[in-house]
Amino acid sequence: MRPSEKENANQPHRKKHLIAAFDRLIIHNHCIRLNNQVMEDFLTLSEAAEAIGKSKETLRRWDREGKLTALREPVSNYRIYRKQDVLSLFAEFIDEEIVPPSADNFAAPLHDYGVLELFAGAGGLAVGMEQAGLKCLALNEIDKWACQTLRRNRPHWQVMEGDIAQFDFAAFQGKVDVVTGGFPCQAFSYAGKKLGLADARGTLFYEFARVVQETMPPVCIGENVRGLLNHDSGKTLQGMISILDEIGYRVLPVQVLKAVHYHVPQKRERLILVGIRKDIATEFHYPKPAKHIYTLKDALKKGALYASDVPESKGAAYPAYKKAVLDLVPPKGYWRDLPLDIQKEFMGGSFYLGGGKTGIARRIGWDEPCLTLTCSPAQKQTERCHPEETRPFTVREYARIQTFPDDWEFAGSMVQQYKQIGNAVPVNLAKEIGYCIVDFLNRYYSSSKPV
Repeated sequence: MRPSEKENANQPHRKKHLIAAFDRLIIHNHCIRLNNQVMEDFLTLSEAAEAIGKSKETLRRWDREGKLTALREPVSNYRIYRKQDVLSLFAEFIDEEIVPPSADNFAAPLHDYGVLELFAGAGGLAVGMEQAGLKCLALNEIDKWACQTLRRNRPHWQVMEGDIAQFDFAAFQGKVDVVTGGFPCQAFSYAGKKLGLADARGTLFYEFARVVQETMPPVCIGENVRGLLNHDSGKTLQGMISILDEIGYRVLPVQVLKAVHYHVPQKRERLILVGIRKDIATEFHYPKPAKHIYTLKDALKKGALYASDVPESKGAAYPAYKKAVLDLVPPKGYWRDLPLDIQKEFMGGSFYLGGGKTGIARRIGWDEPCLTLTCSPAQKQTERCHPEETRPFTVREYARIQTFPDDWEFAGSMVQQYKQIGNAVPVNLAKEIGYCIVDFLNRYYSSSKPV
């Protein structure tokens, strides 16, 4: 290539670098550290990588090659990306979390449809199903505090407290239209054969399948963490599908739903497993994602999600040392925004390990969804700090982020209340799934020859 040709070929790269330098100058002149208003227009390296489904190393390489030029945060010198650049240049890669398709899953029930819920917890799934128009016939739960929560809020619900293995559910056959349950991941004694129900004995999934077999509803819904996909190298999930097949249910391809796409101001994922009784030809459709993404501000302030600001309530506190560290973290920041010496002291040996660990010492911003809530808000290495005050979210703030109604009260100590809320299925996600169940049952019972 002649020098003049090489110079012309480099013009686009030079132009991009000049623009980048100009942007850096603007940012540096306006702020020492990016403030909330500026950060609304930018993505961190991790956020940009997640948005387009590429690794952070790929984005670093693209920056070096000029394919997607990053800016630099003035103090830390970390890469940041203009959100509009990512949206416009890489639209075909964009994750639904930024621009999902719009959809309305609402369906009004044409009849009374009954739900039997197993492993009910504090009622997140049950409340969502109720809001979708389904009738809760009975719930099973072993935790006494969660049972008190259910009874306190819905005295008319039949709460079957205790070990599920001690209950017989045959009386519900012919009365239940759907069985739901959030069973935990438990490995089977897998011997390379096709699993049957007896092979799962001793696990809670066995109890879930046993109840489905005793009641034989048109549809059963299981929910779990995303990790079930790879639990025991995928054998656990395959075993569950095999067992449901044996007792008369065809299982749809499982889907992992991101709660943030279903009117929940939280980045939380749930795996959904749907079984349809084999004599039913009606198809079940998973909920379609909504376009609008709700933020922490939507959860805690008066607006589209709630008619008032979050009620005051008790809440946990950080130890003095952790509070002193988190005082230094800006909104939407995390441990890498700390001074280097404090980073090393706070992270210990983890400082030298790989991975971004972006959930550690994390202060949530008002204009973003919250990270996944845990069962203990002050838990080490999973901090979700309030955007303005250096403290964990209160009990009622926790409940708002999980989209519980403000009048839903939780029983037990503050520790027990956090645990119940952290373990719950977000109510609005459950409602969208409930609409899909209603739609399925409407079409099934309206078919010419329902069985």
